[in-house]
Parts: sequence; C-alpha cells; structure tokens
Amino acid sequence: MLTGDMLRRSAERFPKKPAILWEGGSLGYRELDEAANRLANALIGAGLAKGAKVGIVSRNRTAYGIAFFGVARSGAVIVNVSVLYAPDELAYVLDKADVELLFYEDIFAEKVAAVRDRLPKLRRTIRIGGDGDEFAAFYADASPDCPAVDIDEDDPFCMTYTGGTTGRPKGVLCSHRNRVVTAHTVMVEEAIDERDVVGIVTPLFHVAALNIMFQPAVLAGATCTFLSKWNPADFAAMARSTGMTAAFMVPTQVSMVVSDPQFDPANFATWRKLSFAGAPMPDWVQQEMLKVLPEVKMTQIYGQSEMGVLTSLRHWYLPEKLGSIGRQAYNVDVAVIDGEGRHVGPGEIGEIVSRGHNVMLEYYDEPEQTAAFWKHGWAHTGDVGTIDEDGFITLVDRSKDMIISGGENVYPKEIENAIYEHEAVAECAVFGIPDDKWGEVPAAYVLLKSGSELSEETLVEHCAARLARFKRPRVVKFVEDFPKTPIGKIQKNILREPYWKDREKKI
Repeated sequence: MLTGDMLRRSAERFPKKPAILWEGGSLGYRELDEAANRLANALIGAGLAKGAKVGIVSRNRTAYGIAFFGVARSGAVIVNVSVLYAPDELAYVLDKADVELLFYEDIFAEKVAAVRDRLPKLRRTIRIGGDGDEFAAFYADASPDCPAVDIDEDDPFCMTYTGGTTGRPKGVLCSHRNRVVTAHTVMVEEAIDERDVVGIVTPLFHVAALNIMFQPAVLAGATCTFLSKWNPADFAAMARSTGMTAAFMVPTQVSMVVSDPQFDPANFATWRKLSFAGAPMPDWVQQEMLKVLPEVKMTQIYGQSEMGVLTSLRHWYLPEKLGSIGRQAYNVDVAVIDGEGRHVGPGEIGEIVSRGHNVMLEYYDEPEQTAAFWKHGWAHTGDVGTIDEDGFITLVDRSKDMIISGGENVYPKEIENAIYEHEAVAECAVFGIPDDKWGEVPAAYVLLKSGSELSEETLVEHCAARLARFKRPRVVKFVEDFPKTPIGKIQKNILREPYWKDREKKI
C-alpha cells in the first residue's frame, strides 16, 4: 500500500463523507482525493522530479492535508517543518533537506522572507492563505486524474526533523511502507474506525499528528477535525461543534482541559477515545479525567519519529500496569536488550529497540548517525527500561538527556550551542527541571569568561533570536565552577539532583 492508496480507498468507500473539517468548512473524501491528484500533477508540471523535496511551513489547516497526499502521489518527498523554528533554525533545515519548493502559510511570510536569500536550492515558494493565497491557484488547472508515477512502497515520501547529538536537528526520512505500517498499528491500538471524528490538535509537522493520527484516520475513513492553534476554549468549541469522538493529545493539553475554569463536560459529550504520548501523564490528571469525563477511554502510546508507535497501554490494563508504557504494539517488533544484543530478563535494565518495516530509511544525509542507529540488527531508541514477565515495558531513563517540555522534545546540546555563541560565555550546561505545567523546562547553568558581565535577561534574549520559544531556558544561574568527571565532562546529574530530590523524575 502507498500513502495515496489510503486516501483513494476511503474516497471510493465514502465519497461524500467529510474528510477534513476546519474552521466551519468541510472537504469531502472525493474532493480531497481530487485535490491531491491535481496538486500532484501541478508539482510534476512544475518540474519537480521524483524524490525532490517539497517543504511545508503551516499550522493545521485543510491545505496541509491536501499537500500531504498530493506530494506523496507526485513521487516527491514532503518535508514537514516546525512553525516554531527561529529564522536560523528554519534556514538550516530547509537547506539541509534540499528543499526545492516551499508551501508556507501567510502568517509566516516574514520569517520565510528573512531566510529566502540564504537558500540557493529553493526554486519556488507558494503562499497558503491570506490575501495573497497562491495555493489553490497553483493546482486549479491541473488534471484531477492520479498521475502515472512509478512509486514503490519503499520509496521515500516523508521527512520530519528531530534533534541530533550534534545539537542540530536531523531529518528522519521514511518510506511509504514505514508510515503505512504505523497507520495500521495505530488504527488497531487506538480503535479508530469510520464512525470517528478525530481531533487533530497537535501540530501536523509532528509525527504524532501527521503520521500517528491523520494517516490512520484517513485509512479508516474517519472524519478529521483540525485545530490550528491550541487553547482549551477553542478545543472545547471544536469538540462540541464537530461531535469529536477521538483525539491524540500531549499530557500538558489534557491538564489544561481539566484545569480550565470554564470546563463544561457538555462540550465533550461525544468524546470517547483519548491517546497520549510525548511525556508522562501525571496521576492527578488521569484521575481528574476519570472523574469529569468517565466515558473517555485513555490509551498511552510510546514511540519515536524514527520508528512510529512501539508500545501501547490500553485502558483495560489499568491500574495493574500503571507506570509502564505498555507492551509491544500490534504489527511491530520491540525488545529490551543488553549491550551485547541479548534480550534482558524480567526486571533487568536494557535498551528499548525495534526492527521491521516501521523503522525509518535513514537520517537524511547523515550516514554516520544512521549507522550508529543500528546495532545487533536492531534500531536503538536511546531509551533504557525494564520488561516484566507479561511483556510490559517501563522506562528507566532517557539516555540522551532529552527534555520533554509540554510534549515537545528539547535537546540540551542545541540550547548549549546557542548560549556558547555569546562572547561572554566560557562554559554552560543545560538540563531539565520539573515544572507543574509543562512537565519539564530547560535550566541553564553558565560560567562567564573572566571579567565578563551578563544578565539573565540578556542571555534569554540572546537565545530567543536563535531558538524556538519552548527551547529558551526558563532558569539561568551563573556559577563560579562546574562539577566535572576526571576527563573534564560536566556532571549534569549533580546539577540536576537538587531540583528532583523531592520528586521522582518521570519519563
């Protein structure tokens, strides 16, 4: 199955059914299918060769769904770009990904214009929305027939960017087959079917919304309802007006819903299924959900951009298996192994790994990191955990020191690199500290060069020019020295310990 086949088959089964609801508008399955064909033919007509990279910088809106399936059918590769990137990050990703054509939402026009001259490989930009909308006009006169492009299941079609050990994002390049496997996994594990109205309330540039919710919903023939900008009031209004039955959310969003002073259960009368991932769900949030919305069944999933969904914890395993991330999901291979590649016994600590057609093709143009990703025939998550006699896995730690803030992955190295660009900084260390709202937030400890002066406000402003808002340090402390190992490595565990000593750091 190709990505385009998911849409085609649902359009044949449910031609008049709404595929996408957005801000009061509706696009049916037959209409979405035809628009995707027209866009694919327009891209081919514009000279985009098979395998060419097409970027998109946009919030959740109908055009994103058309672009996703249209690019897939053209044989090109869609590069999903975070709308949160600062200009430097945006320029790096678009250049690194070899983007030749860029779709961008009108509200990001200034950001795109600021980096346009730094992107010699970018041949064309197409504006979505606003007074200068060019998107619909781009494909309006193209053929509505599916283009005759020879596409194989193992051809690349989708790229998202995730943080790397170098401190720069790296492109996770996936094939049609990779994401089709994940779509089937999610459709089963989250019980999505044609009767559902699925809320897409996390950004579509994320794997979670795009490949772990939108694709499975289309595969099942469900209706998707898009939310462009998150806030509890708009979510409640959307859920009520569309009859939303299912949604994927990060725990921070769920917390904001149940804590909303204007919360009214009547807004969620049709809601029955909630899946979550990206961070631990605090016990009090789950308990409050059970209290105020007892009909909503919760499923925890665990996975990565590189591998899709790996484990699932369904509601009927609670409370017995509370604290675990579930067990191997349908249609994937998952194990916990030691350093020699051997399966660990119950209760023993090892690394969580996977293999099979759910795993990405490569880190784009990163051969060394791609090679390091594979060991002993398994793709390595970088997370360590234990597995019990029933196959349920519990995370122990994240070996890469990644911070999860409001469901967003934050890599300390990237923040440290930005801080080091300030001429007054001699050394720095960034790590996660607990936060009741976001789960974790970045803290930065900074050692200044002799004779230099720097304020916390100035350093945060310095980071703001280089990093997305959620990556900026929330705490800055200037120090005289750092605890270090014998080989000179800063011991972040010692710096982190006072913040976490009275509360367990949950992963």
